[in-house]
Amino acid sequence: MADVRNTAATAQAIAASALRAQQGRMRIIAENLANANSTSKTKGGDPYRRQEPVFEPTPVAGGTGVKMARVQPDSAAFKLQYDPGNPAADATGYVKLPNVDPLIEALDMRSAQRAYEANLNVIDTARTMEMRTLDLLKK
Repeated sequence: MADVRNTAATAQAIAASALRAQQGRMRIIAENLANANSTSKTKGGDPYRRQEPVFEPTPVAGGTGVKMARVQPDSAAFKLQYDPGNPAADATGYVKLPNVDPLIEALDMRSAQRAYEANLNVIDTARTMEMRTLDLLKK
């Protein structure tokens, strides 16, 4: 008979690693949204650049989980807006705007929330299965 305790613990450890990864993803999305309108503080400088999380597999308690390995800047180009009166405008009067699209960030946040909820359900289901197995063994 398979070791039910270890199987449930492994499932919970994998789901917990995914919860931490999704939590980090949501933090980065919130940072991107907070800086969606942040222009450069210097004349003609670059504004806030969107950040993206990079995930990688990691060993956890007898299985393979996930962790956020690093955060990398999005290489998408900045938008330009003609605003010669803006202190961040370059010599031609254009201001570089951040490469953050609030709609994409909102959809990404929704996806991260769904993944977070799914992993919470995994933990809850594993715990329920473990308790039911213990109840069956008591009889």
